[in-house]
Formats: sequence, structure tokens, C-alpha cells
Amino acid sequence: MTILRYEPWSLVNRLHRHLDEAFSAADAGESDGAWWIPNVDVHEEPERFAVLVDVPGVEPKDIEITAEKGVLTIRGERQVRTQEGSSAYRRLERRSGKFLRRFTLPESANLEAISAKHTQGVLEVTIPKQPKLQPRRIEVAAA
Repeated sequence: MTILRYEPWSLVNRLHRHLDEAFSAADAGESDGAWWIPNVDVHEEPERFAVLVDVPGVEPKDIEITAEKGVLTIRGERQVRTQEGSSAYRRLERRSGKFLRRFTLPESANLEAISAKHTQGVLEVTIPKQPKLQPRRIEVAAA
């Protein structure tokens, strides 16, 4: 007897993922679009914003990060692994190909000091905050 895991929402989740991918490619304005969308965590700390992107199997040289006009763009490509010998796969779930994620940055983000590091399949993009500008008080002189 074979035991199968019952996942009633798997079809809906797959449809949702495909729709996200289609709209992401359309937003990117690219004809070939993104083939997969990596999972992302974004959090804010008092002195910085952090974006954690799951990109296992993607080499740092295959990742491009740009910040322009208040938009952070992370794009890259996971190369297709070819196996020598038998290519009789039973199931492929890991996506390969191009990916693209874009984020609108707040005005407090310091675009000139953005840094990134890649550790164990997780890309961490650090966006420091600019110091808050205090309003300048202007004294009124008596005439």
C-alpha cells in the first residue's frame, strides 16, 4: 500500500505561484520575463533595512543588484544542472533560470551605502538609513 500525502490546496497554491510569476514578468517589462520568484523576508531595524533572499544554488557572480530612483532590483539566474549519463528524472521541483524581485525603498534609505553578502544560499542586502534631518529653527530678529 502506498501512502500519499493529501494536500488539498496544492493546486490553488501552484496557480497562485504561476500568476505571481506572470505578473512579475509583466511588471518587469521584459519579453522573456522571470522564470521563478525567490522567497524574500524584509525587516526594518532602527539603523537599517534588511532584505533576505533565498537563492540556493545561485552563484554570487550570477546575481545583480541595482538601486535607482528609489527602487531596489535583485535579478539573477540559477543555472540548469546537467547530469552526465542517465537523465531519467522522476520529478523536478527546483526552478532554474532567471529571477527578478523589485522593492520600493523609503526616502530614509541611503542608496549610496547598500551592501550585500551571500551566505549558504541566502542573499542578505543591507540598506542603511540616512540620519533624520532635524528641522532648522530660524530665529526672528527684532526690527
